[in-house]
Amino acid sequence: MIKNYFKTAFRSLLKNKAFTLINIIGLAIGISAAIVIYMVVQYDFSFDKFEKDGERVYRVVSAIAYQGEVSHNSGVPIPLYKAINSVTGIEQPAPFRIYSEDVRITVPAPNTSPTIFKNQEKVIICDEAYFRLFTYQWLAGSAATAFNNPNQVVLTQSRAKLYFPNLTPLQVIDKTVMYDDSLKMTVSGIVADIKENTDLTFHDFISLHTIDHFQVQPTGGDLDGGYHEDSWGSTSSYNQLFIKLKDQSSTQQIEVQLNALILRNKKDINAGETHKFVLQPLNDIHFNADYDNFGQRVANKKVLFSLLGVAAFILILGCINFVNLTTAQSAQRAREIGVRKTIGGTQQQLIGQFLTETLLLTIVAAIISAALSYYLLKLFSGFIPAGVSYAQMFTVEMLCFIVILIITVSVISGLYPAIVMSSYQPVQVLKGAGLAGAGKVGSVNLRKSLTVLQFAIAQVFILFTLLVSNQIRYLLNKDLGYKKDAILYIRTPQNSVKSNLKQVYYDKVKAMPQVEAVSIASDAPSSLNSHSTTFKYNNGKTLRETDVELKYADPNYINVYQLKLLAGRNLQQHDSTGAYIINETYRKFLGFNSPQQAIGKMVEVNDKQEPIIGVVPDFYQKPLQYALKPAALCYTAGSRHMRTLNIALKPEVPGSDNWKAAIAKMEAAWHEVYPEEEFEYRFVDESVARFYKAEQNIGKLLQWATGISVLISCMGLLGLAIFTTSQRTKEIGIRKVMGASVTQIIALLSTNFIKLIVIAFAIAAPIAWYFLHHWLQDFAYHTTINPWMFAITILATICIALLTMSLQTVKAAMANPVKSLRSE
Repeated sequence: MIKNYFKTAFRSLLKNKAFTLINIIGLAIGISAAIVIYMVVQYDFSFDKFEKDGERVYRVVSAIAYQGEVSHNSGVPIPLYKAINSVTGIEQPAPFRIYSEDVRITVPAPNTSPTIFKNQEKVIICDEAYFRLFTYQWLAGSAATAFNNPNQVVLTQSRAKLYFPNLTPLQVIDKTVMYDDSLKMTVSGIVADIKENTDLTFHDFISLHTIDHFQVQPTGGDLDGGYHEDSWGSTSSYNQLFIKLKDQSSTQQIEVQLNALILRNKKDINAGETHKFVLQPLNDIHFNADYDNFGQRVANKKVLFSLLGVAAFILILGCINFVNLTTAQSAQRAREIGVRKTIGGTQQQLIGQFLTETLLLTIVAAIISAALSYYLLKLFSGFIPAGVSYAQMFTVEMLCFIVILIITVSVISGLYPAIVMSSYQPVQVLKGAGLAGAGKVGSVNLRKSLTVLQFAIAQVFILFTLLVSNQIRYLLNKDLGYKKDAILYIRTPQNSVKSNLKQVYYDKVKAMPQVEAVSIASDAPSSLNSHSTTFKYNNGKTLRETDVELKYADPNYINVYQLKLLAGRNLQQHDSTGAYIINETYRKFLGFNSPQQAIGKMVEVNDKQEPIIGVVPDFYQKPLQYALKPAALCYTAGSRHMRTLNIALKPEVPGSDNWKAAIAKMEAAWHEVYPEEEFEYRFVDESVARFYKAEQNIGKLLQWATGISVLISCMGLLGLAIFTTSQRTKEIGIRKVMGASVTQIIALLSTNFIKLIVIAFAIAAPIAWYFLHHWLQDFAYHTTINPWMFAITILATICIALLTMSLQTVKAAMANPVKSLRSE
């Protein structure tokens, strides 16, 4: 019986090649979208799921509020490392410090030159508690002894292979590794790399006792600064603290005790400031952009759930398309069904036959979708996480998902057409009544409702695409308050901050004829980096204090970025002792009615009274998701923050390569000054565009989803047009005989379809407005939802629908009425 089902199904599908091809394309697109999106979502939600008792592991983070504005910091004050032991309900604390962002690692070798690894990351300073909290397999050494002394380091297996490629883990023990040419460490242990998905991808683990040693004898690296052992007022994201709660402990109990500690020990809490500790679950680290996740990609749960919605909608469109086309085709199979029933076929057997056809068609679509998925992964490589690969398609979990998907799609797509067609009355269809016994009002209304749903989904996608594209244009073209074109920046090595090499390179670049101006600063005016501190101003009546974002810069910074002074003067060399140029937002916060009133006023910064020497217009310090904050420019010669050359180029001569030549000279000069370092540069406008990479990826995804949804919707509309015209063949013949023109017939057939599209728009418009309005609230500065977007959507949909329907309506209107009326 089953063999006959598949044999008959195969013959039927081959007989109706056009409908079969359209159905396969629609389902293949939907299934491939579902597969790729499932791979992405499953990948992101798998992070840190492997940790034993992971639901009891939390990171202690800081939420610091100034005048009600909350800033988030993934770190804690150093004294909490020891004070955490007084908090009850904690099974295991694990403090550690991130060593640096770009470490220079040297591996000495006997009788040969040392091997150097530049700009290394993922190096932390910890003790055995870290390995009691997180699961690692020890290949050599043990947590009990690997951190007993200073100057010890534990490596992951991959890192040991990189440093000592020809040695086994046991042979690497007691070997020497140098960090930043100043910290000589002895390898005391090797652990296996974590193979599961995790944000904790550290590979060098320096003994925490090393810090205690260098607090007495500072020698450089990252251990001689920024480590405030007794300061509860200093919070850095470098200082991390993870804890594992006891079984019966609650997060609320722990947070109450932690916040009691900060209130008791932090003596310099300012008026209007609150400092709270928050417990961040381990499984939240991969998704929470408020707190750092160690430089890894931050996933967005809203985006992931939206992706699932996109996949579901595209899959639903494919299923609706199948239903409409299959029922449209049913007129051609009416006699076949009548014959089958006459010779004894039951309705259950016919349903089984039609479902088998659907299953076979869905299997073919799934095979095609496997190939489509490969190209989709490449097409959206900028959007899809690097950890998602085509090889994931062949895991047991994915194969089970695909099988379930095939069965689900087959049932959803095939059940309704199977029931409808198997219910035809054999006497009526064999007498030539066609679908007279089956074309009930209910079935027609359902097909129309499905078409409305299709176009409502398509119109929502169109509206989303128009607004997201408009918002991206707004973000990229908005005036940021400074010049960002024709400016590039080059970050000098961290270990050269206190040497004169930075100045040597600065002089070489400044002397180049293609260069207009050069500034040494912390970063560009808009940056993802953040340096801030508390400013206080007392006007004799009230104390005004707030967190102010600092931009460390030399006197040329204003010229490079063309920041206009509204009052006061520019920074000067002698201002390294302390002076500030503030922005308009901070000027207004202080209560000054004009920029000139702020000049000469003294603000308290780090217990020192320092003057305001200038005021500049507001410039956006961060991506436009964030609101403008009080900001200030200051000049601190020799600061570790001031290591970036900001270079304004002269206008490029049309047809010349003067910019390219300038960059080539900069690279040559770089290798003269820093022969062992890699040369890297970026243009400021390109960096600003990268702020909105996620939005651009969403826009690209929506464009693709919109095109697919419109294509599938048009296929469904074509199916409904075929069905309707076949139902009204004799009516059309009679109208033509009575004198109706081709134009009138086309208008008659098209009017009902246009009504369906208008109804779909009435459903789609408020839904799209609601979600788009909420999406825009994620941006402090955004465009508006304009009426022209809705007008374009409805007009474009109607035009596309009319073009699609014309393939069938024109054919029906021009048909010879004699043929349609001959049976009468």
